[in-house]
Amino acid sequence: MEFIKVNKQYDKYVALIELNRPKELNALNLQLMGELRDALKKLDDDDNVRSIIITGNEKAFAAGADIKQMADKSAIDMLKIDQFSTWDQIRKTKKPLIAAVSGFALGGGCELAMTCDMIIASETAKFGQPEIKIGVMPGAGGTQRLTKAIGKAKAMELVLTGRFISGEEAMGYGLVNKVVPVEMYLFEALSLAKEIALMSPIAAQLAKEAVNRSFETHLDEGLTFERKNFYLAFATEDQKEGMAAFVEKRKPEYKGK
Repeated sequence: MEFIKVNKQYDKYVALIELNRPKELNALNLQLMGELRDALKKLDDDDNVRSIIITGNEKAFAAGADIKQMADKSAIDMLKIDQFSTWDQIRKTKKPLIAAVSGFALGGGCELAMTCDMIIASETAKFGQPEIKIGVMPGAGGTQRLTKAIGKAKAMELVLTGRFISGEEAMGYGLVNKVVPVEMYLFEALSLAKEIALMSPIAAQLAKEAVNRSFETHLDEGLTFERKNFYLAFATEDQKEGMAAFVEKRKPEYKGK
């Protein structure tokens, strides 16, 4: 891996992926995204990983896509490159993803953070979709996920003006889970990841799938999907362990089976 660093055991059951193009403020080129896709697939298949943190550095989570790779491309060139198939694979990650964001999360960086399930931000975090300023528009979910997260009016404003919002604003709009001092943002993301990792990994995956389905379907269909996943949880050893531990007033020891 040239443009990311992967620590499969950053903590017990917690993996950490660091975007690593510091000179380019972690601009998301095709190679970096391919490496990220492949790393997430391997971590998804690793039974010793139950939650995953994606982060950058204090200056930038990711300042956007790599414009140099796109500036001279035609529509047909972009169609053939098919960069969004990589994003689709990242979106299908089954295990909980937490974005730990400090500094810039702009354009593709904001879209990558929103592809994660939760976002912890530092006080210096800046979110935005500034593609309009270079004559294009968001293409990796910015118009869709941002609208679902913060509502049509505010999303329209940000997409059409390209202006940035702070972590505090983002939390107020419901885009971010928590804002903490710069020196604490990765620690806070780790605390959240560790808390999730204590749960049944199968139940966590089923629950994540059900929450995501709520954005893709009507209520009746979503409820049906939720109930099927609820019933499926009763086919696991973790369900027996969790309920037995509750009755016996002890901590459960989940094995992901």
